[in-house]
Amino acid sequence: MAQTTRGNDRGWPIPTMQNVVATVNLDTRIDLHALCKLARNAEYKFKKFHALIMRIKEPRTTTLVFASGKMVITGAKSIEMARLAARKHARVIQKCGFMAKFKDFKVQNYVGSCAAGFPIRLEGLCYTHMVSCTYEPEIFPGLIYRMLNPRVVILVFANGKIVLTGAKEEHEIYDAFNKLYPILLDFRLPNSTAPTAITDKPQDNDKDGDGDAAAKDGDDNAAAKARKTRPRKR
Repeated sequence: MAQTTRGNDRGWPIPTMQNVVATVNLDTRIDLHALCKLARNAEYKFKKFHALIMRIKEPRTTTLVFASGKMVITGAKSIEMARLAARKHARVIQKCGFMAKFKDFKVQNYVGSCAAGFPIRLEGLCYTHMVSCTYEPEIFPGLIYRMLNPRVVILVFANGKIVLTGAKEEHEIYDAFNKLYPILLDFRLPNSTAPTAITDKPQDNDKDGDGDAAAKDGDDNAAAKARKTRPRKR
């Protein structure tokens, strides 16, 4: 966790945890058709997907229940929320008459996100770190950066948005970002809010609008006087 503290001391952004994916073994076979009829907020479309979908509001999570008794919990913001959601879903299944247990709870994936705070030159980043990067803007707008230590996959977008996924431990999200952020600083674009160059199209810088109007009226009056004083041809 030392790298996380270092990044915070330097004023770097801190990633926010967006999703914790965990698995649980209920240690029993589940009749998904019967469970779908007995449980609330359950959905089972076996022709499209061979798992029953269960949802709860607190914590707001979605759980996939397989006939083998395995559950996959998604949508939690922390490991504590994922564990609580898994226990609630297991309890619902028990109340529906199944001899479900709560075994082998394990977090499979942490997903975090962050904003670098500046736009990024993805082409330059990919060219310099081509061993770790994949960038095909025709297929996907983000650059894929595969970090080996920690083993995390990072999606980097041109507007500075960053998504980190594949971590097995929560601190790996912060460690990976603190390793990547100094690299991103080398490929930052000028601030998009910087003054733009002067174009051929005239810009109205007069707050009240009187300056340009007076100048236009003066030119019109001068042109009218020139027409009056011009001698007529006979």
